[in-house]
Amino acid sequence: MSDQPQVAVIMGSDSDLPSLHPAVKALEDLDVSVEVRVLSAHRTPLEMVAFAQQARDRGVRVIVAGAGGAAHLPGMVASLTTLPVIGVPVQSRALSGVDSLHSIVQMPGGIPVATVAIGGGLNAGLLAAQILAIADPALTTRLQTYRQSLHDTVVEKDARLLELGASVYLESMSDR
Repeated sequence: MSDQPQVAVIMGSDSDLPSLHPAVKALEDLDVSVEVRVLSAHRTPLEMVAFAQQARDRGVRVIVAGAGGAAHLPGMVASLTTLPVIGVPVQSRALSGVDSLHSIVQMPGGIPVATVAIGGGLNAGLLAAQILAIADPALTTRLQTYRQSLHDTVVEKDARLLELGASVYLESMSDR
């Protein structure tokens, strides 16, 4: 991993970290340099603006931005940079993250934010890696290896299910 972050994972509050940590882990597992920040669109707007305006010059190539509730962080950051921004709606207590999803996905024309599922940090990290992989054949290979491992895991589970039968397999799942 390079010292210069290629992906920035940002959130409006540290309480959003559980939703975004899968993105961080996926990127680290794929050997993509990542920085993680707390930047609130509402509580630290000047810091958020400075971050977004300076990200490209610091080597950041993709931004993953998670937010709950009003979820303005992804859109505000996207309005300040031409870097790709991937929004992660964070599940909220009040509306289960639907409010966050709508706030992120309903961006006005001209300021796109790619949006993953509520709590979809893993897919956000993988999408960021896929964007970087367009110009990085070694990262493409690592992503292909990851995808192959997903395939192999499902094939193994299918074989075990066929061998044990549904009832025994289900019981063995509860033992884990």
